[in-house]
Amino acid sequence: MLIDLAKKNPLFSGKKLTETTASGIPWKVLVVDDEPDVHTVTKLALSRFKLDGRPLTFINAYSAEQAKELMNQEHDIAIAFIDVVMESDHAGLELVKWIREELQNKTTRLILRTGQPGQAPEEDVIVNYDINDYKAKAELDSRKLMTSVYSALRSYRDIMEIEQARRTQINHRKGLERVLEATSGLFELRTLHKFADGLLTQVATLLNLDSETLLLTCNAIDAISGHLDPVNIEILAGTGQFSNKSHITQLPEHIDRLLRSAIKQKRCLYEDNCFIGYFPTKSGLINLLYMDGIDKIDDLDKKLIDIFAINVGVAFENLLLNQEVEDTQSELILRLGDVVESRSKEAANHVKRMAEYCSQLALLAGLPEYEADLLRRASPMHDIGKIAIPDAVLLKPGKLDDEEWKVMRQHPTIGHQILANSERPILKAASIIALQHHEKYDGSGYPANLKQDEIHIFARIVAIADVFDALSHARCYKTAWPLEEVLAEMRKGAAKHFDPHLLQLFIDNVDIFVKVKDNWKDN
Repeated sequence: MLIDLAKKNPLFSGKKLTETTASGIPWKVLVVDDEPDVHTVTKLALSRFKLDGRPLTFINAYSAEQAKELMNQEHDIAIAFIDVVMESDHAGLELVKWIREELQNKTTRLILRTGQPGQAPEEDVIVNYDINDYKAKAELDSRKLMTSVYSALRSYRDIMEIEQARRTQINHRKGLERVLEATSGLFELRTLHKFADGLLTQVATLLNLDSETLLLTCNAIDAISGHLDPVNIEILAGTGQFSNKSHITQLPEHIDRLLRSAIKQKRCLYEDNCFIGYFPTKSGLINLLYMDGIDKIDDLDKKLIDIFAINVGVAFENLLLNQEVEDTQSELILRLGDVVESRSKEAANHVKRMAEYCSQLALLAGLPEYEADLLRRASPMHDIGKIAIPDAVLLKPGKLDDEEWKVMRQHPTIGHQILANSERPILKAASIIALQHHEKYDGSGYPANLKQDEIHIFARIVAIADVFDALSHARCYKTAWPLEEVLAEMRKGAAKHFDPHLLQLFIDNVDIFVKVKDNWKDN
């Protein structure tokens, strides 16, 4: 019928058909048939077809194998007209099965056409193959062809809209998951940066944008004076070319200009296809968000960004306050540790080195970053109990007698008692370290003769760090030992004084600890 239509139609004269053009992106139609005339007539019958202002564009395959190649290349084919009998009697049916099962394409609308209805009975084909329509070529005139295409295209359009909505929902969920992941660790090291990274990812995901983004913070005084060089600003997070913050030595000129403009006007800006979020905090810091590619979003999305900017201001205010409290607590602990160590004539930077030694070894041992940071903050309190030891014992230049040694051995218990009733994670960790840092791996330590895993890993780490620092630095009763002698002496304590696994990690990575030692030399 289709071929007869071509012969009767005066528009068909062997000349090449030109594709209808329109402002809308064409719907892709794949025609799979071993008869060239069928391709020509199909294009002719549908040459003026439009749906939602979009015309059709045709892709031609003359065998099932050629159709497979095209389907692998083209991922947005709306309709495929497939002949049943081509290089074999069931080539079209096998192609349908391949599209649905192997290619996993469930969206393209498949319309089977056959010139030999008896070869593949309609009822069997509809039941056994995932197709959307089945027509005999003899009955498929231009009107029925048009009807089939309208029906199939509308189905394809609706399926794609549902799929897009599903993908958008997944993107929203992923963005939210990143924020939840960031907020779950509010007390971890560099939490502010993690939270900032999560927020950037969230807004980009929610808006379905692949933008270049930057989140920065600067002092309000510096901002007012117009200074926005790397010395005065801190890049909290970035995506795209800004994802590696350590490599950014200078902001691009156009970004710098936009940031200055937002600061000057004290408001968020939409300018030059970019969004600049401006949100100051009560603590005197100004947080700035840069995002490009906003021409791809609509007015509703811009409102979402504005709401996001307000929420970011509140979130950062809370995070900065939390960080200030935690940093203050850590500094007080560090200074108290300094007081104790200075009273006992320890090296000036002993507690600072101890904090870094312990943190680095904890990370090497596989402890989570939060626990490594907790150990770093708590370890300066390991000898807090010495604050109650009399000067006559603590400052005695010579060897302690048995009675004096009994008094000195009380400092772990005293330190634990000072800290034990606190519910603060840092002080609770410090109480454990104070109590157990003189225990030994073989059970010969004090005050409780604990051994192996009975000793908390924090205390096992502190024991290694404390001995390394003591041997590596001069005291009133000895000179500093060379590194080789220090390590040789510590090896003797493996499985006796020290956890052998932790000690080996320390020795294998000793360059890390030597660097810490060199960074915090005694005055």
